[in-house]
Amino acid sequence: MSRDLPSLNALRAFEAAARLLSIGKAGEELHVTHGAISRQVRLLEEELGVALLVRDGRGVKLTDAGQRLRDVAGESFQRLQTLCGELRRQPLDAPFVLDCPGSLLARWLIPRLSRIDRDLPELRLQLSSSQGELQPLTSGAHATLLFCEPPWPADVRVYELASESIGPVLSPRYGHYPQLCGAAPDALLGEALLHTGSRPQAWPQWALRNGLAPEELRFGQGFEHLYYLLEAAVAGLGVAIAPRQLVADDLASGRLEAPWGFVETQARLALWVPARQADPRAERLAAWLYRELGER
Repeated sequence: MSRDLPSLNALRAFEAAARLLSIGKAGEELHVTHGAISRQVRLLEEELGVALLVRDGRGVKLTDAGQRLRDVAGESFQRLQTLCGELRRQPLDAPFVLDCPGSLLARWLIPRLSRIDRDLPELRLQLSSSQGELQPLTSGAHATLLFCEPPWPADVRVYELASESIGPVLSPRYGHYPQLCGAAPDALLGEALLHTGSRPQAWPQWALRNGLAPEELRFGQGFEHLYYLLEAAVAGLGVAIAPRQLVADDLASGRLEAPWGFVETQARLALWVPARQADPRAERLAAWLYRELGER
């Protein structure tokens, strides 16, 4: 790809001359002679096969091609300057800050933290929990791990890690457990279902996928966060609903059961990385998370 680009020195000389509309001022800014700027611009024009600058009195003016190249080159150099400034301010051994919802942090990420530290010691991973609605592009973290639905914003790099599957779960300690295990999904229409305000769409989505009318569902105790909802289910207080990844360890240990399985939603568990401040460590973390989710 680099062979398709002209000399960066020539582009830098042109960008300065085009921005300042002066060969002399461009030379002063870049600490080179007037002749050096002129030669670089001429070489760039010869390589591209178009005129970019024409003399205008004691200065220069842009051709149509020159205006187009100035706009793109100016924006690109500005972005490079901004990023380099950010990198200079960031210590080489700075921790990698990962933001994610508290339920995902507590029930999935923390149990795997020792393996992440072992396999990716260069991350020096620092976890940040958000109890409210996540703002992946403004949180200040290097990356955000969350369940979300496409389409994705243009200014973010999204690593899709796994599809989201949701399903009802209950503890063997729940009083209605013997009647519910082995029953059809419509048996839940008679239950006062546990629910959370952070995922109001979960039960209706599951009902529709199982041929049930969402309006026939009955809701009991509500919880502000998914983490509390699942702790209530583990305590035997009722039937909850959750993404499969967040209850995988509970299912494996027998603390919870999922008699009706899971149904896939349009959401994805994904790692969001703001494009303007992408850290190369994010790609290594995404690869680790992808393998972990695929193996378990």
